[in-house]
Amino acid sequence: MVMEEAMDSDMSLSNMVLSFLEEGETERWPEDNEDEEEEGSSGGSTAESKAFWQAQHSQLHEALAKTSTAESRIRAVAEDAMEKTRAVCSCARRAAAGDCRSCMLRCVAEQLRDAGYNSAICRSKWTRSLDIPAGEHSYVEAAVQTRSGKAVRVVVEPSFRAEFQMARAGAEYRALVDALPEAFVGRADRLRAVVKAMCAAAKQCMKDNGMHLGPWRKHKYMQSKWIGTPQRDAGATAAVDAVAAGSLSPEKQPKFRASMLSFDFGRAAAAVVVA
Repeated sequence: MVMEEAMDSDMSLSNMVLSFLEEGETERWPEDNEDEEEEGSSGGSTAESKAFWQAQHSQLHEALAKTSTAESRIRAVAEDAMEKTRAVCSCARRAAAGDCRSCMLRCVAEQLRDAGYNSAICRSKWTRSLDIPAGEHSYVEAAVQTRSGKAVRVVVEPSFRAEFQMARAGAEYRALVDALPEAFVGRADRLRAVVKAMCAAAKQCMKDNGMHLGPWRKHKYMQSKWIGTPQRDAGATAAVDAVAAGSLSPEKQPKFRASMLSFDFGRAAAAVVVA
């Protein structure tokens, strides 16, 4: 609990520092071509720019429109938990920041477990490289079983829209941000498509404004927050496999007291912390 509060405070401070750097653009990082997948390279005529932003809107709409019954059920539980947290949370961090992320994550994870889902708070960490700074991020993850019997991860990010807001964004980029849900609930592959579209848009936005794209806005940095290949410890993996095999129903899943995840994305790693 103390560790969770400390991590929450550290992340809030980190976000403040990144926002300050974005405002003042005080630190320069080398430009690179690591975002080959991004399409933020139009910049010639007005027609090309218009076509780019239309394409980003289409890609974003397509990615957000896709969902499954399981994701919809998790979203309903998560949204209910977030509403309850806003109504009852009265800790010092809420008074200071207008919201308490640690309480929000804990409540969402707990309510999902009460609903029968294998859910936990995940903390991802990644080290500094030549093109991005070190960072860390917390979110909620729930494991669900597909019709084929495969267990897949569903990411729950309570403040998803806020993650993409920029101080000096143009009208086209702001329109994309406004199209994002306040909270994202979906499979990792759907999240990957959204992050790709938004990072390409951020890159183009800064290019149109003749500004440097902060390293914390790059595709690699943003992906490190949520996208990876989770590997649970033996106890957690066994329980997930049991659900996938049908020997345990979602309603009878054990509530884990501890678990670990490692992300195979660069040097990113994530620890699961049960609230």
